[in-house]
Amino acid sequence: MSRDEARLRDALVEAGRHFHARGLAIGTAGNLSVRLDDGYLVTPTNASLGRLDPARLAKLDASFRPVSGDKPTKEVSMHRAFYESRPGTEAVVHLHSTHAAALSFCSDLPPLDPIPVFSPYYVMRVGHLPVLPYFRPGSDAIGEAIRALGGRYRSVLLANHGPVNAGVSLQDAMTSAEELEETARIFLMIGETRLRLLDEAEIADLVTTFGLDW
Repeated sequence: MSRDEARLRDALVEAGRHFHARGLAIGTAGNLSVRLDDGYLVTPTNASLGRLDPARLAKLDASFRPVSGDKPTKEVSMHRAFYESRPGTEAVVHLHSTHAAALSFCSDLPPLDPIPVFSPYYVMRVGHLPVLPYFRPGSDAIGEAIRALGGRYRSVLLANHGPVNAGVSLQDAMTSAEELEETARIFLMIGETRLRLLDEAEIADLVTTFGLDW
């Protein structure tokens, strides 16, 4: 095992503990992955993110075939779709965090941006948020729907399921997931009618200043 793989194993375990401690990963819900030089590390199926074992993480080869460790999460197709369709993806985080999941359970969500733009940090860390139709958890159709987006978005909201966030590093994907959860919490707490939304000029200033893919 390379030193880099050992480091990423420990980082994935620490990420799981972090989400569990914050109450963003309940029971065995949620799954994480990172890219390796020779494949991928993925959290096992039916594993609590708060009690991951670095030695038992599922290792997949470059073609996403299991190499070692426990059986991988049933959501491998979801993760794979981000890695193969969005250049620069180094990690994927899928949580059932309370407020983002609650948003996914709402009826009549628009197909894009179910949260109005009021937070500059949401623009910087999440970006536009497409809402994908409901598919059975673990279905390859989730991955197909993500691929159909053509790599344009770093985050998606799965109807009746929850959020998925990709990043250029594990920390980047984690930050995106937490920002989406917090923004959903504020939105559901305050309601759209009382929010001061960012206007087009303010959003454009963020995009230009920080070189955002918006």
